[in-house]
Amino acid sequence: MNYWLFKSETTTWSWDQQVAKGDAGEEWDGVRNYQARNFMREMAVGDLGFFYHSQKDREIVGIVEIIAEAHPDSTTEDERWECVDIKAVKPVKTPITLDDIKAEPRLSEMVLVRNSRLSVQPVRPEEWQIICEMAGVSD
Repeated sequence: MNYWLFKSETTTWSWDQQVAKGDAGEEWDGVRNYQARNFMREMAVGDLGFFYHSQKDREIVGIVEIIAEAHPDSTTEDERWECVDIKAVKPVKTPITLDDIKAEPRLSEMVLVRNSRLSVQPVRPEEWQIICEMAGVSD
């Protein structure tokens, strides 16, 4: 299993909207960055990810699961762009802010710390465990 982080502005797509989609989930569409797209191509059904509110809040608020592997993004006819489908699994007990992550030395190499603008990014297994502990959840 691999782990990921999905970033979204609350005004575009929020955790509450993701939860409302239930088991049907939703496409993680609209990504127009090649590196983020390539990460989605690596995802497998059953992989888990953090749902991160970007911009104002800048915090991990929930855990999602990949429910469909990379496929054409329905929001464009441009064949270059693909997306995965995700569903909400559970909220975190304690939201983990970017400042919390930056303050944890064991997370200093995390992509979120080094490249905070990338909207879809990998999370190493050890980083996943640390953040789950900080957030009061088990994966």
